[in-house]
Amino acid sequence: MKLTKLALLTAAILAGVSGPALAQYPERPITMIVAWAAGGGTDAVARALAAQLEAELGTPVNVVNRTGGAGVIGHTEIVNARPDGYTIGLASAELSTYYWSGTAQFTANDVTPIALVNLDASAFNVAANSEWQDLRSALDAIAEAPAGTYKLSGMAPGAAYHLAFSSLLNAEGIDPNTITVVPSQGAAPGFQELAAGGVEIVPSSLPEATAMIDAGQVKTLAVLASERLEAFPDVPTVEEAIGRPFAGGTWRGIVAPAGIPDEARDRLIAAVETVWNSEDFQSFMSERGFGLTYLSGDDFGAYLAEQHEQNGEVMGLLGLRQRD
Repeated sequence: MKLTKLALLTAAILAGVSGPALAQYPERPITMIVAWAAGGGTDAVARALAAQLEAELGTPVNVVNRTGGAGVIGHTEIVNARPDGYTIGLASAELSTYYWSGTAQFTANDVTPIALVNLDASAFNVAANSEWQDLRSALDAIAEAPAGTYKLSGMAPGAAYHLAFSSLLNAEGIDPNTITVVPSQGAAPGFQELAAGGVEIVPSSLPEATAMIDAGQVKTLAVLASERLEAFPDVPTVEEAIGRPFAGGTWRGIVAPAGIPDEARDRLIAAVETVWNSEDFQSFMSERGFGLTYLSGDDFGAYLAEQHEQNGEVMGLLGLRQRD
C-alpha cells in the first residue's frame, strides 16, 4: 500500500515537471506584426498568410499594424518581442536598410528567419520612344555619359527599387551616382514624368508599369529576377539580356525575434511552407501581381545577410550610409 502511494506520488510529480516540456507549440494565439498601414500591399499579404496559418497551426493568428517611422516602429517591435514564438512579423525590404541609414540599431541579422514569401522584382522601364532597345545599350550609354545626363524617378532616394537599380549599375562597374534621382511619391507620378520626357528611367515592379505599357508609352528592357515572370513572358531577365545573373526589388518575409525555441521555429517554417504552396495563396498572390519567391529558414537567413551587405555597400556609394 505504501509502495502504491509512493508510485502515485512520483507519477504526479513527474507529470507536473514534464507536462509543460511536452506541450505542443502553439498553445495560444500568435500575433503577426505588420510595420505598414492596413490596406497596403504588405498588410494584404500578411492577412492572406495569417488566415491560412490559423488553419495550419490550429490557433488564431492576429495581424496587428504598428505603423510609423517609415516602418521602423513595427520592425523594432518585432525584433524586441519576447522570443517565445508567439510574436512574429511580416518584415519588408526596409529591414535591411535601417541600420545603414542610422534610423535603427538592429540589422536584418537580428531576427529568426522563417521564410521569404514574396519578391517583387524591379523592372528597367524606359519611354516607348527611347533610343535604348535593350538593357545592354542602356547600360553602355549610362556608363559613357557624364554624371547627371540621365535621370530616374518613381520613388524616394534609398527606396528598395532605387537600391536594386543602383546595385545593378554597381555590379556592372558603373557609379550609381551617375543617375540623378527625381523623387516622387511612388511609381505613378514617376511614369508621368517619364512620359513627359523629364526622366529616362523608372524602376518599378512590372504590375505597376502595366497600364503605361498597355497604353504604348513605356517599354521594359529587363526584369531584375532570376527567371521571367509568368504574367510578362516577353520581358527578359537581366541574365538573358546581358549575361549577368542578377535579381533585386522589394521583398516580404516572415521573421521572429532572435532566439525563439527550435520547436517553434521548425513548426512555423513547416506551416508557412505549406501555406505558401497552397492553391489559395498562390492564386491570391498571382491575381494581385505579387511576385512569388520562396526561401525557407537558413536559406532566407543567408538572403538577409546578403541584402544587409549589398545595401550597405550601395548606400555608401550613394552617400546614404550613416554607419561604417
